[in-house]
Amino acid sequence: MDTSSPVSPNAWDERVSRLFIDYGRYFVPERERQIEIIASLLPSLDRPYTVMELCCGEGLLAEALLERSPTCTVRGLDGSREMLQRAQTRLVHFGERFLGELFDLTDDAWRVINKPVQAVVTSLALHHLDGPRKSALFNDVHRILAPEGAFIVADIVEPTHSVGWELAAREWDEAVQERCRKLDGNNHAYEYFDREHWNIYRYFDPQDIDKPSPLFNQLKWLEQAGFVAVDVFWMRAGHAIFGGWRSDTVGGGS
Repeated sequence: MDTSSPVSPNAWDERVSRLFIDYGRYFVPERERQIEIIASLLPSLDRPYTVMELCCGEGLLAEALLERSPTCTVRGLDGSREMLQRAQTRLVHFGERFLGELFDLTDDAWRVINKPVQAVVTSLALHHLDGPRKSALFNDVHRILAPEGAFIVADIVEPTHSVGWELAAREWDEAVQERCRKLDGNNHAYEYFDREHWNIYRYFDPQDIDKPSPLFNQLKWLEQAGFVAVDVFWMRAGHAIFGGWRSDTVGGGS
């Protein structure tokens, strides 16, 4: 892939999708651990059930869910044809247990379904929505979940104080450098990460498409939508995993 010219993550298109496929392993803090945590929070049922993934990307999380539970079907939605093609290729051996679909996160069409799903998951996607749209999405997800259904979000969040911004920026830089050393033994991917201003905590532009919201606000919006047992399950470098359940009976664990 030619990366000689600037590629901003704040003007997402298929070229940026290809860049994220190439560099996501470096840019996402503790990527494998995040996938492991999300998978552990979802049910593993004896009967067939469906998990909806919003912005499924190249299928890494879907793969973990399908491997973990043989009765699970993942409906993977994404706005990028490139990502969906990669996901279909990665998950072809699961047959019809992975259903890829092109969608628009802001549209209402995907929020109308015939049968409730057991879980909805999403990773690094909702920060493209402003606060009111996040809150509306939380309400819509609550409506399409089955009883005891889980909604788990992994995303970047907005610090509420300058100290938090500085910490998140520093921690994200350090996390990417850590991944570079672990995977390649050099800092080349971090140099690209910094050159392209990928760290929004260091190079935030309010005019861009990134619209992170404070974590506290999002937890309150989940409660207002009707979710219970709302909690934060992991956080590092401005990235958090949080969510809740549709009823009082929590359905996590294996």
